[in-house]
Amino acid sequence: MKRIVLLSCLVNLAACSIGPEYVRPEFVAPKEWKSALTDSSVLWQVATPQAGHPKEKWWEMYQSQSLNALEEQCLERNQNLAIALTRIDQANAGLQTRAAAQLPVVQLGALANDTKISANRPLGSYSVPNQTTTQYDFKPFVQVTYEFDWLGKIRRDVEAAKAGVEQSTDDFENVKLVLTAQLAQLYFAILQSDEELAILERVSVLQSQSLQILKARHESGLAIATDLDLQNSALQVTRSQIAILKGTRRMQENALATLVGVPAAGFQFIGGAMPTQFPRLPKVLPSELLERRPDIASAERAMFAANSLIGVAKAAYYPSLVLAPTYVGYEATAVDALFNVPALIWSLGLQATQTIFDGGRLQGGVSFAKASYQASVASYRQTILSAFEETQNALGNIEQLQLAIAAQEQALASQNRGLKISEQRYGAGLDNIILKLSAEQTQLSIARTLAQYRGQQFINSVGLVKALGGGWQNIKSNCMPTADCPKGQK
Repeated sequence: MKRIVLLSCLVNLAACSIGPEYVRPEFVAPKEWKSALTDSSVLWQVATPQAGHPKEKWWEMYQSQSLNALEEQCLERNQNLAIALTRIDQANAGLQTRAAAQLPVVQLGALANDTKISANRPLGSYSVPNQTTTQYDFKPFVQVTYEFDWLGKIRRDVEAAKAGVEQSTDDFENVKLVLTAQLAQLYFAILQSDEELAILERVSVLQSQSLQILKARHESGLAIATDLDLQNSALQVTRSQIAILKGTRRMQENALATLVGVPAAGFQFIGGAMPTQFPRLPKVLPSELLERRPDIASAERAMFAANSLIGVAKAAYYPSLVLAPTYVGYEATAVDALFNVPALIWSLGLQATQTIFDGGRLQGGVSFAKASYQASVASYRQTILSAFEETQNALGNIEQLQLAIAAQEQALASQNRGLKISEQRYGAGLDNIILKLSAEQTQLSIARTLAQYRGQQFINSVGLVKALGGGWQNIKSNCMPTADCPKGQK
């Protein structure tokens, strides 16, 4: 009966783990998004971060082969991504090291001595003289060392290491998301620059034509020098804008080269026009946001690891029990007698260590672990707040740009009608060429602003992708009401 009770106590001790059990802290989330275009009845739902959420090639929704190729090249060659991948290997190696502490350390050894004893050594007996003696000693052995995890200290340490592996995986996914989003935004920024450059080049041609006409009229006495100077000034301003925009475009191309792992000096990207179709946007649930964001999942795993380390620190208050030194082997002076029963040797030892006084070192370790956990909680909540901020900003920017684009398109349509009338009047001889060229320049100026708005809309859509943790194709909600999705259908 006593043996059963003792065995039961040992089992209970082996099953316990010192330190607080992990409970994910609550977060007071918003009940709805601020939106002028979306349904404001989207409510908060409780959700758990899902590090294993299916990842998708979200950039394919833009239906651009060149963007797809750049993204694949980035995933293959980007060095920051390679660094993040090695962090996973390091975390797994750390887990392997900590998990090994749950098992005994077994060492196999052998000792062989050839000892000569002096005849001039002190006498052990006056009746027996000393003699020179040579002794051969053979001692093979197996030694075992094992620390009993009776308070769960090692288990807590392994818990923290496992959370570290999961965190490094989430960090890798976050780096991948950030890099692919940066690349997509650079891609659309370059396309925007190309469209603006094409428009500015056309404006420059029109201004040059106007300048030549004014020169001819000035030479004929039909235009004053001030008009000539003003037109030349406008032309030079346009040319300076072209030079600055080309410089910006070159820096964008260089940044794109670094993202895809190619030296900037040997990289060239031939851009083009922006896509004509804008992707449909989701009606986002905050709960799904928490499930998909890898940085939130990473912050949550860091919080779990910090909680486990409190138990590791508290275990230092209690005795450590180590089975050591424990070994079994054979010892003999001749090989043929080595494995006989009389040659058998063994040792069984149990070492217990308890700290009596350390000047507050253990208390400091526990306090440090608790403070680290509180810091991880604050970091977790701050990451969630930043996620909502990024999502709200991206949604708001897209909505405002959508309104601005609609107004700018109306302005361009009106200017096109006015330009057509101006061309008809010029053909009929009712207006001079200067008025026609001025109408064309105004039309191109409106078109350039429209290109800027459309480029920023695509760039902000990538920002929304990043805020949602990588696309929204797998989000189970309707799209936002837009021109392509007027009633919020799936």
